[in-house]
Amino acid sequence: MSDDPVFVAGASGVIGRRLCQLLVADGYTVFGTTRAPERAKALEALGVEPVIVNVFDLPALRASIAATRSRLVIHQLTDLPPGMDPARLPEARVRNARLRDVGTRNLVDAAAAAGVGRMVAQSIAFAYAPGSEPYDETAPLDLGAGDEAAALNARGVEQLERAVLGAPFIGIVLRYGKLYGPGTGFDRPAPHAPLHVDAAAYAARLALVVGERGVYNVAEDDGAVRIDKARKYLGWDPAFRLSDG
Repeated sequence: MSDDPVFVAGASGVIGRRLCQLLVADGYTVFGTTRAPERAKALEALGVEPVIVNVFDLPALRASIAATRSRLVIHQLTDLPPGMDPARLPEARVRNARLRDVGTRNLVDAAAAAGVGRMVAQSIAFAYAPGSEPYDETAPLDLGAGDEAAALNARGVEQLERAVLGAPFIGIVLRYGKLYGPGTGFDRPAPHAPLHVDAAAYAARLALVVGERGVYNVAEDDGAVRIDKARKYLGWDPAFRLSDG
């Protein structure tokens, strides 16, 4: 149990909501961001203190983190449509890539200015260049993909990870598999590195206090990616579920 303050960027998102439940239950004082004021009440219902801020507004973001006196930050920011709606994905991918790049750099800047000691950031485990499976964390990203959507995705991941791992604090990157479970729009695991949303939240919870700076694959063990690093150094278990999950 801990009453330390934690700043969760993207607290109203799919993983963020499940993660906040875990952190509040652990006794943390959780400050959770959302861009939409109407989502504040939902965060309050989870026991979270809402912070209304846009990650692209660097001065406001700096002030927000500093005001919480948090030394722990979790980056769960995404900008993707509900259920990964195919009709909305092309535009969303562009916004999400910008969020991974500019948004992450702003979050790292604001966290460093506030004297944060540790950041846990969401990345993905399905941006590896084609090669021999299972991919471990040293496998190259698919930056040269012929498909522009895949290349954009990989570039966004690279920019996010570079910013977090190069920060003046402990940066941990969790490469999540393909999400399913409550709030994701998918009830069953997809092939090639699936991940239940609760197990994703659990990994972030663990990484707040254990694990060295670096990248960790976080997915179910279906032969697509290696997850032994997360198991060993984070103590993570892909079978973890919240009681309502």
